[in-house]
Amino acid sequence: MTTFYRTSLFSVLFAFGLSSAVLAQQNVMQYVSAANAKVAKAAALKSKWDGPTSGPKLQKDKRIIFIAQDMSDAGISGLFAGMKEALAGTNWQLLPLNCNGNCNISGDQVVKQALGMKATGIVLAGVDAASQAKGLALAAAAHVPVVGWHASIKPGSVTGLFTNVMTEPKEAAQIAGLFGVVEANSKAGIVVFTDSSTPFLAAKSAAIVDTLKQCQSCNILSVESLPLPESRKKFPTVIEGLVKKNGVKWTHVIAVNDVYFDMMDNPEIEKILQGTKLRGISAGDGSTSAYKRIHKQDLQIASVPEPLFLHGWQLVDELNRAMSNLTPSTYIAPLHLVTSQNVSYDGGTKDVYDPSNDFRAKYLSYWGK
Repeated sequence: MTTFYRTSLFSVLFAFGLSSAVLAQQNVMQYVSAANAKVAKAAALKSKWDGPTSGPKLQKDKRIIFIAQDMSDAGISGLFAGMKEALAGTNWQLLPLNCNGNCNISGDQVVKQALGMKATGIVLAGVDAASQAKGLALAAAAHVPVVGWHASIKPGSVTGLFTNVMTEPKEAAQIAGLFGVVEANSKAGIVVFTDSSTPFLAAKSAAIVDTLKQCQSCNILSVESLPLPESRKKFPTVIEGLVKKNGVKWTHVIAVNDVYFDMMDNPEIEKILQGTKLRGISAGDGSTSAYKRIHKQDLQIASVPEPLFLHGWQLVDELNRAMSNLTPSTYIAPLHLVTSQNVSYDGGTKDVYDPSNDFRAKYLSYWGK
């Protein structure tokens, strides 16, 4: 795609922060030019460390309970692997507690269960913190710090959490939407896949839609809410209905998570889509299967991945800060867009987003591990 790294006066202005209101008033050429600059910035190499360079030494003898919304989710399992890597060679225990998709409806029970496992620290991974208010109050009363990952729609301090680790979800959604506009040269028929039962994913899809609405020649065909725990059974029927309804008008899929493309990547769906030329873009999380598809340009052409290993190390660091009676680091990792043009960098040869910013050495430099 030859337009990907072009810049212009408009793109330079956009890079310095044109508001969406101004952007919405631009014509198609101006919009695409501005979108190009934002996309190019997100796709650049992530080789500079911009996180914390000092902090407390690692505490001793800690027992961390990792409450997972669903350990089969590639993002959550990758995050757990990052924490395991960070804790290798320490005397910290890391134990998973898998909700199998039902954490958000279990009230205070899952956090209470973690406390019953004698946790000295808790991670909420993909679990909405607001749904755990009673349990979080119990943790606070027991002086057990809780950190989150995708546990709210905003990063940083959240009620009941010491901090919530993630990239900016609305910005990730905007990048996914803008790349769709750029890749299609602003002529696209787009279906958005989301899970509106999860506030974090619902906020992402709302931002995708808001971004696409600014493109005068883009057509949002529909927004499909497919809750992840139950969507696999429904997916073939949904795809068949979309093909019958939209035909050749359907050119792009933008999803809030790579898992929707995992579901499309099977013979039953491929048969339904036979003859179509769909292009897929995900606003998270950068799974191994997503990287393989991007390498091959097989349906999915881009993702806005989370740095799962980095986030795993950051979660350990944030827990250690809480246990050392310090404030959170406030670090938010910069957004990254992976496409066929940069898929071999920043960990892409191993089918994972692992920024080349030497974050492991930075954390180890003050942990004293």
